[in-house]
Amino acid sequence: MKRILILTASFFALLNVKAQKALTMDEIRDAIEKNHPALKMLDAEARSMDEEAKGAYSWMAPELGAGFYQTPYDPGRWKRMDGNPGMGMFMISAQQMFPNKKSQDAESAYMQAQSSVEKQKKDVVLNELLYTARKNYYDWIVLEKRLNVLEENEKLLNFMIQSAEIRYKNGLGKISAYYKAKAALANTENTRLMLQNEITLKQIAINTLMNRNADEVIVIDTDFVWMDFSKTMFDSSALMKNRSDIKMIGRSIEVNNLQRESELAKLKPTFGIRYDHMMGWARQPVMFSVMGMVRIPLARWSSKMNKAKAESLIWKNEALKNQQQMILNESAGMANAAYADLESKKKQMRLYEEQIVPALRKNFQTMELGYEQNTEDLFELFDAWDALNMTRMEYLDQLQKALEMQADLMRIIEKK
Repeated sequence: MKRILILTASFFALLNVKAQKALTMDEIRDAIEKNHPALKMLDAEARSMDEEAKGAYSWMAPELGAGFYQTPYDPGRWKRMDGNPGMGMFMISAQQMFPNKKSQDAESAYMQAQSSVEKQKKDVVLNELLYTARKNYYDWIVLEKRLNVLEENEKLLNFMIQSAEIRYKNGLGKISAYYKAKAALANTENTRLMLQNEITLKQIAINTLMNRNADEVIVIDTDFVWMDFSKTMFDSSALMKNRSDIKMIGRSIEVNNLQRESELAKLKPTFGIRYDHMMGWARQPVMFSVMGMVRIPLARWSSKMNKAKAESLIWKNEALKNQQQMILNESAGMANAAYADLESKKKQMRLYEEQIVPALRKNFQTMELGYEQNTEDLFELFDAWDALNMTRMEYLDQLQKALEMQADLMRIIEKK
């Protein structure tokens, strides 16, 4: 009963997997863009900077004060004496500085631009996430193809073993390659377990990238297309336009320029007003004082920090420009090298597809026909199968490397 329940559960689990919609790479990409926490984190950081920028036009807090003004230490003098009013007053004062509008505009422009760097950084992170997803996706495709080859091998090896057993019993054949076939069949099962484990690891990696439960069962679409690359994608202007890390450096340069303008704007004067209200006692009149104030940061001892910061930003931008050019040169070189490797690998694969594998398959079919007609023995048939199997696996090795090259090239030129 327990065995029946296990088989039933396995059957329905298999049906569930079969019924699942196969995920394409485009769907995986959309899920990563929508759900990955690293991208959400960068969105939140950009939003926090935008919110902070709203405070660029705030004023300094007013200053209030209260206390004694021109009051003698001797309390006896506070009273009226000999017809003279007493000495001392109680004063209430208020002071407000008014910000410089141009300085505020420069600070606001700088603060608003800061979030643009984080938004561009999001594209840099997304490009790396998509590269990881594509690599796992392409590896999974090749693993499925290897499993298909193993399934075919299992059928052929079972045919060889069963046929050899029947012939040996009837005295019509030798048993020389029988145990080789048995060992190859057992090795096929061993390889299948290894490949299924690798598929599980790919599934975990892709689920993690999509921010899903790592153990969630998914099915992928095993169809793939070769991207149509051209040399124009690898020139400096195209890379400057498409590479988000290069654009992020460009944004950083713009932000530094705005920060420099903000630092220089802080050297502009700011104005304020001060009002004092003084209440005397012992027949002293009520008095007031109104004063205009100006803060002049142009003085040498007070402007040194702002000027030094502005000068440092010039050299920081010079370093960023050189970094940008370095990345541009490296990317162009890597893209051209990856493209050359990919094209060479495709040519090798065409030789496998059009000549090598078909020839070995024809050889195996000929041996199989001869074996069925008793003109060839099991050893020769097994040898023909072994050569075909090894070559097909070599072809899949080449396919995996080519797909990884394509993923790497898409990462370099940032093709989504």
